[in-house]
Amino acid sequence: MENRDHAIAELARRERLAEEGGGRERRERQAAQGKLSARERLALLLDDGTFEETDKFVTHRCADFGMADKRPPGDGFVTGYGRIEGRTVFVFAQDFTVFGGSLSEANAAKIVKLMDTAMRVGAPIVGLNDSGGARIQEGVVSLAGYADIFLRNTLASGVIPQISAILGPCAGGAVYSPAITDFTLMVDKTSYMFVTGPDVIKTVTHEEVTKEQLGGATTHNEVSGVAHFMAHDDRECIAMVRELLSFLPSNNLEDPPRRPCSDPVDRADRELDTLVPFESNQPYDIKDVIVRIVDDGYFFEVHEHFARNIVIGFARLNGRSVGIVANQPAHLAGVLDIDASVKGARFVRFCDAFNIPLITLEDVPGFLPGTQQEYGGIIRHGAKLLYAFAEATVPKLTVITRKAYGGAYCVMSSKHIRTDLNLAWPSAEIAVMGPEGAVNIVYGRELEQAVQQAEVANGAFTEERRAEVLAAARAEKVHEFREQFANPYVAAERGYIDAVILPQETRRRLIAAMEMLDGKRDKNPPKKHGNIPL
Repeated sequence: MENRDHAIAELARRERLAEEGGGRERRERQAAQGKLSARERLALLLDDGTFEETDKFVTHRCADFGMADKRPPGDGFVTGYGRIEGRTVFVFAQDFTVFGGSLSEANAAKIVKLMDTAMRVGAPIVGLNDSGGARIQEGVVSLAGYADIFLRNTLASGVIPQISAILGPCAGGAVYSPAITDFTLMVDKTSYMFVTGPDVIKTVTHEEVTKEQLGGATTHNEVSGVAHFMAHDDRECIAMVRELLSFLPSNNLEDPPRRPCSDPVDRADRELDTLVPFESNQPYDIKDVIVRIVDDGYFFEVHEHFARNIVIGFARLNGRSVGIVANQPAHLAGVLDIDASVKGARFVRFCDAFNIPLITLEDVPGFLPGTQQEYGGIIRHGAKLLYAFAEATVPKLTVITRKAYGGAYCVMSSKHIRTDLNLAWPSAEIAVMGPEGAVNIVYGRELEQAVQQAEVANGAFTEERRAEVLAAARAEKVHEFREQFANPYVAAERGYIDAVILPQETRRRLIAAMEMLDGKRDKNPPKKHGNIPL
C-alpha cells in the first residue's frame, strides 16, 4: 500500500511540475504582454475535455552549460491530440516560459512523433508557435531537430492540413516549418517572424529596423504575404484556427465536412443584376458579389491584406465547402500581377489537394504591365496560377462577371484548361484586349481616314476640332467592337462559355453544377510530380 501511495504521489508531483511550466512569475510576465500560456491556448483551441497529452514527462538530454540540473518535465513543449467540432486534431504548443520555448533534441522528437502519428491517422496538425528558436546549448543537435520537423512538414503537405499559429517570436531556422505548412496566422503586436533579426541586419547592412517593422503581423500580412491571417490577440487567433478547420477535410482522402443549409438553393438576388457598373472601367467590390451568392452571405477570406487585386477564401454552397478565387475590380482594376498570381496559385493547389471545389469569379483586364513586373518575373509567376488551375482535378466552376481579356482570360480557369462549367453574365466582355486598345490597332487606319474625309468635306480642321472628330470616330468604333466582339456570345457560340445567365441565377446554377459534379473523377498523367514554374 505504501509503495502504491508513493507511486501515485510521484505521478502527481511530476504532473504538477509539467503543468507549472516555467513557474508563476514567468507566466504572469507572459500574461502582462497580452499572451496566454501554452495550456490556456490549447484549452481554447480544443473541444472541452478532449485533450490527451503525450510525452508529458520527456526531459532534455543536455548536461553542458549548467543544464544538467534544469530538466523540467515536457521540456517546454506541450503535445497531444484532441477534438475540434468533434474531429480529431493533433496539436503542439511551445511554452515560452520554459527555456524561451527553444527547440531541443528531446522536444523536437516529441513533435516528430506527433506528426508521424497524425499522418498515420489522417488528421490535421496545428502548431502554436512561441519560441526563441534553436536551443543554443545543444548546438547542432537542435538544428537536426528542426530538419527532422521540416521533413515531416514536407511529407505531410497535401496529405493532412497543417496550420501554424505564430503567437510570439519565431526566428531563424524556425520560420521554415510554418512556411511549409498550409496556413499561417499571426497576432498583431505580439508575434513576429524573420530569418535574421534587427541586430544582425544592422551589423551586416547598416539598416535600422524594429522587430515589428521587420517581421510583425502587419508586415507579413500586407507586404510579404508570409502570413494568411492577422488577429488582434491570442483568443481571436485561436478562434480563426477553429473556423478555418471547419471548412477543411481531415485528410486528402476525405471530402470536406458538409453542414446543414437553411439558405434556399434557388434564392435569387436581384441586386446582382445591377451590381456591375455599365461602364467597364468603373470599379465595384467583388466581395459584394460573393456574399450574395454563398450560403448565409458568409465568406471566410484568406490572405485578406495581401495582393488585394485578387480575393481568395472559403464559403459554402448548399452546405458544401468551396474555395473562391475572384479578381477584385475595386483594387488595381482586378489586374493580375506577381503577388496576385502567387497568392491565387497557392490557394488553388491547396483546394485541389484537399478535394475542395473551386469557384472562380472573373473580371480581369489582363496582367499588370511595366518593367518592375517584367523584371520581377511576371511570366514565371503568372504561369504558376495557370499551372495550378490546369493541374487541378476538383470540380471547377467559373463565372465571368465582366472583363476577361487576353492571356488572363486563359489563366482564370477558362474552359480550355479543364474547367467543368463556364458561365457568363450578359455584362461579360471576352476579347484579346479591351475595346479601347483594340480599336487603336484594328481600326487605326480607318480612324485616320475618317478624319481626313471629314476635312475634305468641311475644310481644314483646327487641332482641337480634329481631336473632337477623332474622338467621336473612336467612340463609334469602340461601340461597334464591343457589340461585335467584346461580349459573351462569340465565346458561347464556340462552346467556350456553357451558358450566359442572369446574375440573379448564379447561386442556383452553381449549386446545381456542384450536385452534377458530385461524383467527378479526373486525374493527371502518371508521373512523380510536375515541375511547377517556381
